[in-house]
Amino acid sequence: MLLRVHISPTNIRRVELPERPASVDHLKSFLSETLQLKSGFSLQFEDPDFNNELCNLNDIKELPAPKATLKVLWEASPPLDSTDTSSVSSLDTASMTSCQNDVQSPESSVSRNLRSVEQWPSTFNIPAFSLDVELRLRKANEIYQQTKKPLNVPRDMKCEILDKIVQAIFEIKAYPDAYEVQSVASALVQKHPCLAEPGKRTGWDGWVMSIKFKLGNYRAKLREAGCSEVSVNTKRKSHEGVTATIKKPKRAEVNFLPDHPEGQTDDSLEEVRLIMIDEMKKKRIDSALIQQKMQETFSLRRKEVVEIQPLVEEIRERWPALFLKDEICMEFFRISNVDLLEKFNMSLEKYTTPLLKLYRKRTDAFGEEMKTLLDKLDEQDTDPEDHSTKGVKIGILTVVEDDVAAVTSLPTVINLAIILEEAIVLQDITDLPAAFAYLFGLLYALNMEYPKELKYTFEVIQKIFMDLGGTCSARVQSLKSKLC
Repeated sequence: MLLRVHISPTNIRRVELPERPASVDHLKSFLSETLQLKSGFSLQFEDPDFNNELCNLNDIKELPAPKATLKVLWEASPPLDSTDTSSVSSLDTASMTSCQNDVQSPESSVSRNLRSVEQWPSTFNIPAFSLDVELRLRKANEIYQQTKKPLNVPRDMKCEILDKIVQAIFEIKAYPDAYEVQSVASALVQKHPCLAEPGKRTGWDGWVMSIKFKLGNYRAKLREAGCSEVSVNTKRKSHEGVTATIKKPKRAEVNFLPDHPEGQTDDSLEEVRLIMIDEMKKKRIDSALIQQKMQETFSLRRKEVVEIQPLVEEIRERWPALFLKDEICMEFFRISNVDLLEKFNMSLEKYTTPLLKLYRKRTDAFGEEMKTLLDKLDEQDTDPEDHSTKGVKIGILTVVEDDVAAVTSLPTVINLAIILEEAIVLQDITDLPAAFAYLFGLLYALNMEYPKELKYTFEVIQKIFMDLGGTCSARVQSLKSKLC
């Protein structure tokens, strides 16, 4: 068998198996030995029955043959055996700490201050309650099955249920959408039917309101305790009255504004930032060191980007490594737990053909410009117009060869660059899809708003291509229905 093993966003390995493994455990043992991975991981595979969406690999019979793509999910331990330093050079994501030579991957070394989920679960996992509450619920569920009589929930019992639930919610998301809170209430009643509310339309409408109220109280407690993600939304008094700028996740960011890692402060992380500045001035940059320090300073960087909202040029001066191609991908992964290029390219391959079919059906409605564009797509050339940077807040610059040949000839693209706030922040990009992906990643890394004139374009990329966020606008939902 031939496997494509996804260890981290920038570490994807090709592995050949002499024969099909006898079990999932045998496969994990083989991967651990071949790739020098520590134990403590599970595997997911791309399931062809579900358009190559990821599914947990529980039975080796589920693994497609003769080729398959796997993703490694880390539970707690690092992906590399720190005793085997010979393997460090073979893995692009390996990095060494300054004091202990512990080799870690960004995907496995996510600090405790960061969430590790990708998005809201399709089915919310109701947490276990204390033993006495679980016993009372079990007995009440048995009675409900026989009599359909719901439990009259005592106040202390309801308080514990809500406390555990809002803590579980916050581990995934600080500000869940309305439909996400509804999914929690629905899952609660589905797991414990005795909690259904008589006379209610769904049986859990009252639980929705209770969860929302409790979640608000929980955020208030965290705000008082100094939690950055909720403290940033505290109302501040000014001479004109009480004002508040709402700064919370709007684009399904999983780690929007994390607290500093334990034992770290603004000052200590600033020292780490200065180490990176010195490293970036060198002729040969230690990419492993940069990656490690960028991971370490993530919370400080997000604090500046979200709270201070500096200009792009100021961010480039303080965080030059953030504009490296690899670090754009890594920063996007830190924020969303989604692999930027892999997800974008998979979706591009999935949706390009149906999108072109839709456009061809509506050529007359789009006019001559769309017809010309489609004709050039047929010739494998999109021929985007050349733009200067002046007045361009967000854009992609295409540099073509200076050719005075006939106007019918197709220009040769020699460079692609990303423009933010009238400055080129990244160039020498290989192709237009990659340039668009990097641009999208930078909008997340810099917490920049989508351009109003392109808001639907970026909503399509976010919610259809990258599968980030929940409810779509009516226009985007219509397109999504036609594509799926």
